[in-house]
Amino acid sequence: MDIHPRPQLARSNWMDLRGPWDFAYDDAQVGLDELWQERQDVYTQTIQVPFPPESPASGIHETGFHPVVWYRRTFQVPSEFPGKRLLLHCGAIDYRAQAWVNGQLVAAHEGGHTPFCADITNALTSNSEQTLVIRAEDPPLDLGQPRGKQDWQECPHSIWYHRTTGIWQPVWLEPVAATHITNVRWTPDRDRNQLDLAVKISQLAGRPLSLRVKLSLHGNMLAEDVYRLEGTELQRSIAINQVGTINKEKLLWSPSHPNLIDAELAILDGDTTIDEMRSYAGFRSVGIANGRFLLNGSPYYLRLALEQGYWPQSHLAAPSDEALRREVELAKELGFNGVRIHQKVEDPRFLYWCDRLGLLVWGEMANAYLFTPESVTRLVREWLDVLERDYSHPCIVTWVPLNESWGIPNAAQDASQRHYAQALYHLTKALDPTRPVIENDGWEHISTDILSIHDYAFDGDTLRIRYGNVEAIRQTVQDVQPGYHQLLLSGTQHSNEPIMLTEFGGMSYEPNGSDNWHGYGTVADRAEFLAKYRDLVDAILDSSVIAGFCYTQLTDTGQETNGLLTEDRKSKLDPARVREITTRASTAVPGEIVTQKQQTAKT
Repeated sequence: MDIHPRPQLARSNWMDLRGPWDFAYDDAQVGLDELWQERQDVYTQTIQVPFPPESPASGIHETGFHPVVWYRRTFQVPSEFPGKRLLLHCGAIDYRAQAWVNGQLVAAHEGGHTPFCADITNALTSNSEQTLVIRAEDPPLDLGQPRGKQDWQECPHSIWYHRTTGIWQPVWLEPVAATHITNVRWTPDRDRNQLDLAVKISQLAGRPLSLRVKLSLHGNMLAEDVYRLEGTELQRSIAINQVGTINKEKLLWSPSHPNLIDAELAILDGDTTIDEMRSYAGFRSVGIANGRFLLNGSPYYLRLALEQGYWPQSHLAAPSDEALRREVELAKELGFNGVRIHQKVEDPRFLYWCDRLGLLVWGEMANAYLFTPESVTRLVREWLDVLERDYSHPCIVTWVPLNESWGIPNAAQDASQRHYAQALYHLTKALDPTRPVIENDGWEHISTDILSIHDYAFDGDTLRIRYGNVEAIRQTVQDVQPGYHQLLLSGTQHSNEPIMLTEFGGMSYEPNGSDNWHGYGTVADRAEFLAKYRDLVDAILDSSVIAGFCYTQLTDTGQETNGLLTEDRKSKLDPARVREITTRASTAVPGEIVTQKQQTAKT
């Protein structure tokens, strides 16, 4: 059975709208003038939602430029929905979307990676069959649009991939009461042994209502209480020090022990339940101190893989729920305790499996390439939605709004671009002070909690020379400047922030040769591939200063054939040998290897 599209805000009653929809291109952009939202004759193709039309899985597989697309389908309101408001949920539509029900506009949204919801009750008719139409506008040449690694050329080049236009995450319907829960936010507080809860309600009912909260862990009740609702927002701190036979190890969340606190929330009108939903939280803390990353108050060595979240048959859309789960399992099988999502805001179902199975995540925004007032406004608006949607996932341990100066191409000379990066750092910290923030991963740091470095040196000796100790890193930061970019812009000082290599490797195993772009270095066969992987990883683990790494990359992606796995998720190397290398004890945090072995055994 498929999991709920929004696992941390899940109701048991919902209607899945994935599957075949009528479809049409609107290259001349006449659909609005010709009222396509009220017509049926213009939809001449069938598409499988939520797969983008550029992908084979969609049934369309057209990779040319089509800036406007239209979708249409009919549905019947299930008999078990009467007397309820009906919500339309769209997980993600790239880039601008409008939705009509029976010809009536019910929603408009901008942002290709974030969800939106609309109450469509008043647009429903007395007919048994209702019509839903969605228009998506995704200009392929708009470089000021937060687009990540979607190419602006018709054929993918260099490190960019085929576009993902239109619907690429689930669409579903959900019946609710007029007064219902719209958002739940969990903040674990280890120091006080409490879980902070913030709930938003759609509206007040004009009569006394209350919220019942039940928390349990592995079937054992942790807390149960009822709170009076006096507004559309409620905040409470729930003490969880009295856990009976549950010890702290079974309570804390980590990759080796991904314990999740299950939550049931219900709005009560007296003794009558008018809305209820399931959620969950992870009781853990993250932070930085003394040049180390901390998980649950202890130094923790980060072993990440770069995760593009891209499949050849479905592009940014996941092929299935099972594919998302398998992606997490594959990363753990190779010994990684986390992934750095790259230039994509991942599907909540992927984050669910990271929460459930125990895989750390660095959450990154899909960047624009230009710096203009409009591009700044677009990215900030969408980033705010990302922070709200994903705040409660325990797997997310770091935020990355910018990567390699994308969107701030002249940061070294332009003060306004530096202010923008600094503003993103401080804005993110203001909305989420519980996680480290890297304002611009890899290059040209201005304000950051982690000094992240991208270095594709292709031999371990070079990495040892550059990162073996404090003095070596100081010289690397000042003089070497990997990637031909300053690591610290003028006026920025490194004090005691953790130092991590957050991109390195990028090896391509291509024994037969190819005209495609491979990676940052090519090896001839499996034996050389494994030896080179060991050479690079050992050099980093031997450093007494480096606090973690991110290897490029987990899977081949398009013409980037530099993954440890193929694009079809087949291992190029013996996973056990890779895991042995990945999990070797680090000089910086030697005791952490025990956790890694426990993690592997439990996967």
